[in-house]
Amino acid sequence: MPVDHNDPGTAHETTSKAGGHQPHAGTSIAILGGRPLLPNSGIPLDLNWLQEVRVNTSAVERRAQSQVARRTVKKEWQAAWLLRAISCMDLTTLSGDDTDDRVRRLCAKARQPVQQDLVHQLGVEDLDVKVAAVCVYHVFVETALHALEGSGIHVAAVSTGFPAGLSPLAERVAEIRRSVEAGAHEIDVVITRALVFGGRWQALYDEIAAFKQACGTAHMKVILASGDLITLRNVARASVVAMMAGADFIKTSTGKEPTNATLPVGLVMARAIREYAQQTGMAVGFKAAGGIRTAKQSTDWLAMMKEELGESWMRAELFRFGASGLLGDIERQLEHHATGRYSAEYRHPIA
Repeated sequence: MPVDHNDPGTAHETTSKAGGHQPHAGTSIAILGGRPLLPNSGIPLDLNWLQEVRVNTSAVERRAQSQVARRTVKKEWQAAWLLRAISCMDLTTLSGDDTDDRVRRLCAKARQPVQQDLVHQLGVEDLDVKVAAVCVYHVFVETALHALEGSGIHVAAVSTGFPAGLSPLAERVAEIRRSVEAGAHEIDVVITRALVFGGRWQALYDEIAAFKQACGTAHMKVILASGDLITLRNVARASVVAMMAGADFIKTSTGKEPTNATLPVGLVMARAIREYAQQTGMAVGFKAAGGIRTAKQSTDWLAMMKEELGESWMRAELFRFGASGLLGDIERQLEHHATGRYSAEYRHPIA
């Protein structure tokens, strides 16, 4: 099964500013413009950088629209990209009626996201297709760890008063520590949106840095709640502050806002990641979450990552989908590729 497709897009190449890190290839986690990049360890807050942030909203929206119109994949290329999308998925359940049994069923689906007969029909048994992580509330971290034992699939916990992020800071930091102590590999944190509205960048930086310290060795994904931030410039500035404070990933949404992941927001965040990499020599991952439900949307997002950041950001180490309903539609598309027929949705249950 091919892993590339008929898309010539590549990441832009530029030279970083003087004073940026110079990572060695042996320790790099990504390549951008031929330059190896280190994992993000954060930098001091640079207010001059923030003041220079500009976003041409109409240009961003036109670029996002052209992305959907220009980029399509068909036949075996489409199947390959959909399998890649599955491997970048954080399979998620964040409902008020979650139970241990629901989480166990979700973990079973994470281990075998594509039905075995379809795997045989596609001829991809050797790929060992599975999702990147299962994302749950703290109370279900232990349940998920037991259900995923030996699979290599990570457990991610939402934290810091998800989704509003308005509980006292000490409580939010303690919540992170509890999830890490329980064994979570990744922590998805939410920022205080009011700090963005007030331009209180030092306070936002300090908040995220405190979260990062509490995460220890667990990867931290910083949720910007882009649907709440009103403007793309706010999204860009919040992205930069989160990366300076040490975010391993920046994430679009909680999935609970009226507007969640959109391609214009993704474009702004991807370009912030690119500029940060060019200036610091460090790579930050990207997670698109909320409202991504169709196979076509998944390939649109993957194409954007390839064009804006390059192939390094087409792997689970640096790109994720936060998804619950997406997997079912991808399975239906894969079955159509294998058999020529679309199956009913009920044949591809999630949990």
